[in-house]
Amino acid sequence: MKKQFATSALVALFLSTAALVSFTGKPASTPPKKAVKSVPYTKAQLEKGKYLVKIMGCADCHAPKVMTAQGPVPDPQLGLSGHPAKIPVGKVTKDALKDWVLFHPMNTIAVGPWGVSFAANLTPDATGIGNWTEEQFIVALTEGKSKGLRTARPLLPPMPWPNYAGMKKEDLVAIFAYMKSCKPVENLVPQPIGPDKL
Repeated sequence: MKKQFATSALVALFLSTAALVSFTGKPASTPPKKAVKSVPYTKAQLEKGKYLVKIMGCADCHAPKVMTAQGPVPDPQLGLSGHPAKIPVGKVTKDALKDWVLFHPMNTIAVGPWGVSFAANLTPDATGIGNWTEEQFIVALTEGKSKGLRTARPLLPPMPWPNYAGMKKEDLVAIFAYMKSCKPVENLVPQPIGPDKL
């Protein structure tokens, strides 16, 4: 009897899914393009996070810039979306790697002995931190691990993660809360380029 019920339930699920696909032309479980979840944080956490992001200068590197009479300023339309994927690196010589640290005019690319690094997308889009957990964010900022995964590569300069290693957890959570509440911007930042690839 239980086996018959389970089989009937599966058949019903299949038929309802097939009906929905034939009605809409799309599978019933088509995932949304951007995986952004609701923010379960308090207003006080969001305000504190916004304050910390501003005074810590996160936009200095992680925000694409627009040129003004006073020089480059963060583009409000692009938020903390990192280095724009459509902007190429340009020619980098090996001599520059050993003798200099160079920055792109937007300050979203840095070149030095480590190779070429790109400022990450910190918006809640799937191409940024949209799928990150709070723990991943804390690991990234306090342990310097890419994508907050302990088995991943280290974060590259100029990301000053050692400055944040001793931050209070409530401050880190507030920053994460604020970033998760920002406008998502789709921007798949390029992977770093090692010095041996130049």
